[in-house]
Amino acid sequence: MTQPTNPWSGFSHDPREPAHAALRASDLDRDLVQQVLTEAYADGRLDRAEFDERSEHTVAARTLGELPPLMQDLVSSRALAKPGSTDLATATPDELRARAVEKYASDRREALLGFLGPSLICWAIWAAVMLGGFPWPLFVMLGTGINLLRTLVRRSDIIEGHVRSLERKQAKALKPKKTDGPDPE
Repeated sequence: MTQPTNPWSGFSHDPREPAHAALRASDLDRDLVQQVLTEAYADGRLDRAEFDERSEHTVAARTLGELPPLMQDLVSSRALAKPGSTDLATATPDELRARAVEKYASDRREALLGFLGPSLICWAIWAAVMLGGFPWPLFVMLGTGINLLRTLVRRSDIIEGHVRSLERKQAKALKPKKTDGPDPE
């Protein structure tokens, strides 16, 4: 049996996540670690004593949190992306949240510029043409200010929406692509 290119994806739940560390490890989870250890021993990355010691710990492991230390120096802690996919496929939940916060910061900048730009232009026109007349640029400020206010007030909702969107994109990136070919009949 060959080791998957990303052994972390073979676990029932990612054992590197603190939320999953206390979950009970399944036989399949332990078998996956044993597979990694066997391949490392065959490659000469572990000597016999290390292999035996780690194998014993693998068999005795009760929770998922006990498994990553047994193989963390043997496989990358980041998932390997499939060819043609972005690094979104390998992002952890914390990285997805950080990206969502960055996207919110971008949304906030756009809302601020969408408020300031038209408002300043309208006030400049008003000052040049009808200084002292009816302050009609207030209507422009009201219209563009609503979007800015909505963006500022709904911060957590917007970030959560971005997280959900990134999670959907990540799930799509991780799905195997269908190959074009004749359908077997």
